Amino acid sequence: MRLYLKITHYLPYFCPMETQRQKKIGALIQQDLADILQRAATEGTPGTLISVSKVAVTVDLSIAKVYVSIFPTANAAKILEEIKAGTPGIRHELAQRTKHQLRRTPELLFFLDDSLDYIENIDKSLKEGENPIEKPDLLPKRKKS
Repeated sequence: MRLYLKITHYLPYFCPMETQRQKKIGALIQQDLADILQRAATEGTPGTLISVSKVAVTVDLSIAKVYVSIFPTANAAKILEEIKAGTPGIRHELAQRTKHQLRRTPELLFFLDDSLDYIENIDKSLKEGENPIEKPDLLPKRKKS
């Protein structure tokens, strides 16, 4: 019974069907965060490219899941931890940029987007003659976030 209540408690927040308002706010946040993070990357670690690939906003607009792609991928985990540590400052700068569009700035949750690496592994295995569809053990399982 407790498990059922716990699962249904989170279901209304991240719905698979986004409303138009969620999409617009997600696009606005994505554009501003990309600029904020890229400026911080050029100042802190030159030669690093940070892009925001997707922003998913909850129904009540209180939480935003931000998926970030970092190149080169060698330092991606370290840079993601730095971004997570600097979340209050990033949120404040985002609030300053969106103060005329949003009443409240959503809480930001950052995740590493590994979709490009996963696609690259599929392409590499196909070029080597291996078929990942016939042998699913060739590719590692993707992490759910």
